[in-house]
Amino acid sequence: MAANGIPEDVLMDNDLIKDLVDVAKDSALLNGVLMRTKETPNSSEVVTYAPFTLFPSPVPKDTFHQALAVQTHYNRLVDRISQDSSFLEEALATTIKVDDFTGRLFNIYRHVLQEGKTQSIVLGLNRSDYMLDQNGDGSASLKQIEINTIAASFGGLASHTPNVHRHILKVAGRLEDSKRILDNNPSAGLAKGLAKAWELYGSERNIPVIRRQFEDVAKTGFLDQDKRLFVDGREVAIVYFRNGYMPQNYTEQNWEARLMMERSLAVKCPDISTHLAGTKKVQQELARPGVLERFFPGEPDVVDQIRATFAGLYTLDMGPEGDKTVAMALAKPDQFVLKPQREGGGNNLYGAEICQVLEGVKQSTERMAYILMDKVQPRPVHNYLLRLGTPLKLSTCLSELGVFGAYVRHGQDMVLNECAGHLLRTKSDEHSDGGVAAGVAVLDNPFLV
Repeated sequence: MAANGIPEDVLMDNDLIKDLVDVAKDSALLNGVLMRTKETPNSSEVVTYAPFTLFPSPVPKDTFHQALAVQTHYNRLVDRISQDSSFLEEALATTIKVDDFTGRLFNIYRHVLQEGKTQSIVLGLNRSDYMLDQNGDGSASLKQIEINTIAASFGGLASHTPNVHRHILKVAGRLEDSKRILDNNPSAGLAKGLAKAWELYGSERNIPVIRRQFEDVAKTGFLDQDKRLFVDGREVAIVYFRNGYMPQNYTEQNWEARLMMERSLAVKCPDISTHLAGTKKVQQELARPGVLERFFPGEPDVVDQIRATFAGLYTLDMGPEGDKTVAMALAKPDQFVLKPQREGGGNNLYGAEICQVLEGVKQSTERMAYILMDKVQPRPVHNYLLRLGTPLKLSTCLSELGVFGAYVRHGQDMVLNECAGHLLRTKSDEHSDGGVAAGVAVLDNPFLV
């Protein structure tokens, strides 16, 4: 691993590595770093360890703390965007013409706006993802990849992985290194947001949780005269969307269920405006000069902190500016990422794929469904990626740092705004895109250097 992480002689000690792998898998099982298997995804009888790195990965201390420090500002930014209907209209005007999925979400947003929002409690649980861009002098710059405003996952598993890496390092005889693994409990921070929203809704008893699919809500859900949401005959105080961010999540029936929930008195996490605030097109629009100042008037330090994390972002709207972006991408495709308005991993395009897509749409409005972003070039490190059914080998790896945020607004009052913890995911440099759920990345912990 080097770069002030685990020494190469440890990584190359085959006998030690073989012993540590067995220890690591047992530790993961003991600490609840678990997932259901691909073969039996709906069974609670069969589980395995969630994929993870054998060793924690080095992360520069200064950039790690920079990511934590800016998170409460990102919480405020997302919330302010969600309240600015004219900005959302302007930012997404071209996208909704050519991207049917974003258009359907925006139709729900317009419906709710015209009808009038029924709930003044807003709950946001998000995760801002970054990679560390290598600078010419050897230092690293924190650059945001995206912000997830819906179904920001792995807070639970990330809360359990620190003890796994601590134990591995102790068994490897690296006691002092084991003490450098940070405590991390995103699940508590995210739960705090849920509990605050529950309290404001007017509920006093313990929080019962039911899991339902869109289809279930469509069948048994209804709104009473006060727009309170009922599912299976039970009033729902909070709707947490674990999916709903991909087109394949929706049938016509499911779109109707989403609209019903958005119209309801229940607190939505996220509500439709916050969902739209996390789109790639909004991310690109925020990078335009003067846009951040719109949301933080009189707060230049906050603007500077947020803007420092932006990678280069470029529009593909029709016109001279979009034409310039197309030409730039076709000339040097390896320096960019082409991003559609999709979440869930595995959607972005790189290298030759960029040329293939842009050559097909460069003269068409279809190009407006994408944005272009500078490709972040992190410093690779060596590690072992432990995944069920995958042969053990020393891989060249790249890491992505996520920071969780939790906020609750009641009317105009922000009653909770916190950084809720972090998540490190690592993948082989053989893969350009894809997260843990997509079968590419694995869970990790930062080893601050």
